[in-house]
Amino acid sequence: MGLIHIDLFTTLDGVAQAPGGPGEDPADGFEFGGWQAPLIDEIVGAQIDSGMEGMDALLLGRRTYDIFASYWPHANGDIARLFNRLPKYVASRQTPALGWAGSTLLGPDVAAAVRELRERHASIHVIGSLDFVQTLFAERIFDRLTLWVYPILLGNGKKVFAGGVVPTNLRLIEPVVASPMGAVMQRYALVDGTPAVGDMSAVDQEG
Repeated sequence: MGLIHIDLFTTLDGVAQAPGGPGEDPADGFEFGGWQAPLIDEIVGAQIDSGMEGMDALLLGRRTYDIFASYWPHANGDIARLFNRLPKYVASRQTPALGWAGSTLLGPDVAAAVRELRERHASIHVIGSLDFVQTLFAERIFDRLTLWVYPILLGNGKKVFAGGVVPTNLRLIEPVVASPMGAVMQRYALVDGTPAVGDMSAVDQEG
């Protein structure tokens, strides 16, 4: 069975809206589109590239798909070549025209459709797609979560962990990577169960 990877860029206060550019997602008057660009360095670039090794499908929400479809077919470079040849699956409540070659609209039962993709692909990556990601969090339909956390605070903006999150256990599966500009990469695996609780007063007494 294949793995579903969620790849997200976020500020320290959890804002993940429009990291790539000013026009990416200006919803609700968001004024900081492109906040990631000044903080990219060689370490971030190398880690992003290595994280794509083995990727054999893209799974995207409608907004992110539209952004990618307007850019990557006309771009050059390794990432462009990879994205353009991969099959692309799109989650949408509507029936949009999908003009990017290799694109397929998922059926109305998105959770079932995503689970079925695991039987067809080894390494499916969800990039951005904040609204769609909430569904994956709520249904626990993911296997890996990679977060790039950047050393800025924005206050307002769409959050990584919004309405879809349910109590979930994760396990850090790689050493944390820090870049010279202060970005930190954390890669987690989904594990069974829900978070445990305890009583810190008992620990204090033992000490």
